Amino acid sequence: MRKTLLLAAAVAVGLYTPAIAQTTVGVSWSNFQEERWKTDEAAMKAALEAGGATYISTDAQSSATKQLADIESLMAQGVNALIVLAQDAEAIIPAVQAAADEGIPIIAYDRLIEDPRAFYLTFDNVEVGRMQARAVLAAQPKGNYVMIKGSSADPNADFLRGGQQEVLQAAIDAGDITIVGEAYTDGWLPANAQRNMEQILTANDNNVDAVVASNDGTAGGVVAALTAQGMEGIPVSGQDGDHAALNRVALGTQTVSVWKDARELGKAAGEIAVALAGGTMMDGVDGAIVFNTPGGNDMNAVLLAPIPVTQDNLSLVVDAGWIAQDVLCQGVSGGPAPCN
Repeated sequence: MRKTLLLAAAVAVGLYTPAIAQTTVGVSWSNFQEERWKTDEAAMKAALEAGGATYISTDAQSSATKQLADIESLMAQGVNALIVLAQDAEAIIPAVQAAADEGIPIIAYDRLIEDPRAFYLTFDNVEVGRMQARAVLAAQPKGNYVMIKGSSADPNADFLRGGQQEVLQAAIDAGDITIVGEAYTDGWLPANAQRNMEQILTANDNNVDAVVASNDGTAGGVVAALTAQGMEGIPVSGQDGDHAALNRVALGTQTVSVWKDARELGKAAGEIAVALAGGTMMDGVDGAIVFNTPGGNDMNAVLLAPIPVTQDNLSLVVDAGWIAQDVLCQGVSGGPAPCN
């Protein structure tokens, strides 16, 4: 009775506040090797904080097995929603099943998880591939091409490759372009891309005129291989707007980096996670469309628009606060705006 009276008194004078359930969003990163993930994370955290949610995360360190254990750990901590950057699109399916069994919404972040129970959030990766190929084709409309693809475990690698082929097909059919080498890059690792490029150069006696590389990390490996052979400056594509890649664009050793503003993707993920955790249905998310997957599934998705960055519009990324001018222009003498 005494405890009841004390509690009543505390409520009366405003000293007692009932506990309010806190929304917690768990994020499973495949790895942190790519420069951009830290940018994504900062924007994601800010959006979650603005939505009244708490951020917790794990790093699978490029292990599909560890990622499954990580997601189990996040669920054990009572998360209300999951954001997953999948290391392996197929190996992750049991985690989607586990989340669905617990009624926990899951967002497939940037990489497709072939399961309609997940919400897919990414940039339009087929269009990214088209943009890469257009830029390289404009710079080198004829000659021997090499295709350095992403990880075979990531569906994005094939989305990109499909977009690239759409653009290049007419030139291939006309005999203007010959693809003399093509390889997936395990784990998207620059070292693996460099090794693949070195082997292709050797097999072709260095008779290569252009390289369509599928992201900035693989482009870095390609440029290293080309530089070792005194071939730096031939057209090379990439994506992500990594600072090192944008510097290569300014220097002229990379032709294009398709900029996917990770700040916008991270912000969208945080906002969508809060909405789904709060009970919003997937088809009720702002901007959601129906995305037909390669496996024939219809998934609710949001696809953001990418921007190709070349020497012609390098000022864009400086003006947007994505990269400082001195970082962009390091080692550049003269060169394009804003480095001149």
